[in-house]
Amino acid sequence: MSSLPAKSFAMVQTGDRILEPRDIPIPDIDEDSALLELEACGICGSDYEQFDGVLRTPTPVIPGHEPLGRIAKIGDRAAIRWGVEEGDRVAVETMLSCRHCPTCLDGRYHLCDDRKIYSYIPLTESPGLWGGYSQFMFLHGNSIVHKVDPDIAANIAVIFNPLGAGFRWAVEMPNARPGDTVVVMGPGQRGLASVIALRAVGVTNIIVTGLAADAEKLALARFYGAAHTIDVDNENVVHRVKGLTDGKGADIVVDVSSYATKPVADALQLVKVGGQIVLAGVKGFKAVDNFVSDYVVMKEVTIRGAIGVTSSGYKQAIKVIESGEIDFSPMHTHDFELKDAELAIKTLAREVQGDESIHSCLIPPK
Repeated sequence: MSSLPAKSFAMVQTGDRILEPRDIPIPDIDEDSALLELEACGICGSDYEQFDGVLRTPTPVIPGHEPLGRIAKIGDRAAIRWGVEEGDRVAVETMLSCRHCPTCLDGRYHLCDDRKIYSYIPLTESPGLWGGYSQFMFLHGNSIVHKVDPDIAANIAVIFNPLGAGFRWAVEMPNARPGDTVVVMGPGQRGLASVIALRAVGVTNIIVTGLAADAEKLALARFYGAAHTIDVDNENVVHRVKGLTDGKGADIVVDVSSYATKPVADALQLVKVGGQIVLAGVKGFKAVDNFVSDYVVMKEVTIRGAIGVTSSGYKQAIKVIESGEIDFSPMHTHDFELKDAELAIKTLAREVQGDESIHSCLIPPK
């Protein structure tokens, strides 16, 4: 590849709700690491939570945990270990694990005892280029990357991250199977991804809930295969789900809504006896009102938290994207220039009058 520039343009978070453009020196690499030239970086609800200060991540920091790009430079050992070479397009997993602690050795590397997360590692930790809001990104030797077909448009290929979450949270963790009834709470990009993932494994009885303001997203949920959608502002969600399940409730309830805590309490009433609840939506560390723990006991409900995506979810997502069988264009609504990262985040969070995104991404300058 052509010689690299001396610096990478990046958007740096320096405080709550403050993003500043900076030029960050591009480091040299060793035999175990690489440099990624970004083509796109996805934006999701946790980008807003980081921007808003809810996640309490250190600053200054380069955000962006959904990076897609091409290998610009790579060490020999990294090339062998990852099976990639310069010029290959790759999707980068968010989590960086140590690979040696008991948790990693137990197969739960995303919960590593010494876990680091791309986009949460501050500039003060060398070499600083730890996030996707940048032209270039440093890839640590413990990274996990996945090859992606270079012929797919970057703004579609970068959906690998939310779709990977759909596979892990809605399919893998609760072991969803054909015949199950699954309620997905929240029709944002990860809710829609959950619908796509569930349909991919043969689950057809999918119910998606959302607000009145989510009418377009609920329509997309039906487009992607949801059997029913519920406007919780105008319908009693518990009565509706009970009516759709002959009074039994759902086998699986997956909450991917952000900030709102009521869906957590509602999930206990929506799930059937012996059913499962997967909680994946971050609530800003707020307590949940009206959480009646006796429902958990009397129904013998299993509740699981979900953080991040692991390799199996990413692989399934990339396979579906590369198949070309799903039209993701209605779900992908916005491309933003890298310098407009703040606008991208605010658009997703409904802070921009007259505009709202579902899935969006940042496109760095060439």
